[in-house]
Amino acid sequence: MVQWLKWNGTNKLLPFAGMIVAVLAQSGSFVVIKLATKDRINKYVMVTYSMALSTILLLPFAFFNNRSQCPPLTFSLLCSFFFLALLGTSTQIMIYGGIELSSPTLASAMLNLTPAFTFVLALIFRMEKLRWRHYSSQAKVIGTIVSMTGAFVVILYKGSSIFKIHSSTSYNTLQFSPNLNWILGGLLSAGDSLLSSIWYIYQVSVTKKYPTVIVIVFFQVLFTTIQSGVFALIVVRDSSAWKVKLDMGLIVILYQAIGAIGIRYFLLTWCVQRAGPLFCAMFKPIGIIFTVFLGFIFLGDDFYLGSLIGAIIIVVGFYAVQWGKASEEKAERGIEKLKMPCNVVPLLQNIE
Repeated sequence: MVQWLKWNGTNKLLPFAGMIVAVLAQSGSFVVIKLATKDRINKYVMVTYSMALSTILLLPFAFFNNRSQCPPLTFSLLCSFFFLALLGTSTQIMIYGGIELSSPTLASAMLNLTPAFTFVLALIFRMEKLRWRHYSSQAKVIGTIVSMTGAFVVILYKGSSIFKIHSSTSYNTLQFSPNLNWILGGLLSAGDSLLSSIWYIYQVSVTKKYPTVIVIVFFQVLFTTIQSGVFALIVVRDSSAWKVKLDMGLIVILYQAIGAIGIRYFLLTWCVQRAGPLFCAMFKPIGIIFTVFLGFIFLGDDFYLGSLIGAIIIVVGFYAVQWGKASEEKAERGIEKLKMPCNVVPLLQNIE
C-alpha cells in the first residue's frame, strides 16, 4: 500500500479516500433499508422521498456553481443525464428488493460481481488493456476472481458464530419460502451489480462531455426522483404508505437523501472522472466488510467465521488488483518518459 501511494501520490489518494467514504455510506444504507422494511415502510415510497429531498439539497450547489466555466446544456446532454438516472433508478429498485428478500450481507456480497462486470465491459470498450504475459494484468484478473470468491465464501459458508448478540430474526415481508427469498434476493442484487457496472462505464463518457460533477449529480438525482415517483405511483396503491411520520422512516429518508444519495453520488461521479471505472468498481468488495460489522452492531446479526474468512480473502484480492493497476501505470509513465524528446543544448556555441 505504501508503494502504491508513493507511485500515485494525491492523484489517487483522494479518490481512494472518496471511494472508502462512498462505500461506507452505501453499507450504512443497506442497514437502514433493512430497518425500514422491518417497520413495514414501503421501499419505493422511501426511494422517491429520499431522491426528492436530495434534489432540493443539491439545487443551490448546482445553481450557484460557476456556470461561466460550464459547457452549455444541450438536449443530448440532458438525455445522457436521463439515461444515467434510469440506470440509478433501476439499481435502487433492485437492491431494495434484494435486501428485503434476503439480508444486507448477501446484497453487499453480490455487489462484488461489479468489478468483474466492469472489467469485462472496460475491456470491450477498450478502457482497460489486458496483456496476459504481464504480471500486472495477471494480478488484476486473479485479484478480481479472488475477491468474488471471498464474497461467495461469505454467502455459502457460515461456520461457527464468533460474536452473537441475539438470535437473528427474519425481516422478510414478501410471502415466499426462505430459500426462494434468498435466491430472488441474490438475483436482484446481481442485476444491480450489472447495471452499476454499466453506470460506471457510461459515466466516463458523460464526464468527458460535461466535466462539472455537481451539475451531473443534480440532474441525475432530479430525473431519478421523477422516474422513481412514477414507478411508485404505479405499484403503491395504498395512500397511507405515502404519509411521513416521526419514526424510523423519516430517519431513513434523511440518511438516504444526505449520505447515500447526495454525498455518495457526488463522490462516485468525481472518482470515476479522476480514476476511471475499474478503480471505483474494485472498492465494492470492501463494502461487505463494512456491512457485516454494521449489521452485527445495529441489526444484531450474528458474526460468523465464514464472514471473517471471506472478508480476508476479499481484501487480498482487492489489493492484488490495486497492485496490478499501480504496476501498469508505473510502466506506462516509464514508457512516456523514454518517448519524450531530449533537447540537448551544447555548452559552448560557435561565436562568429
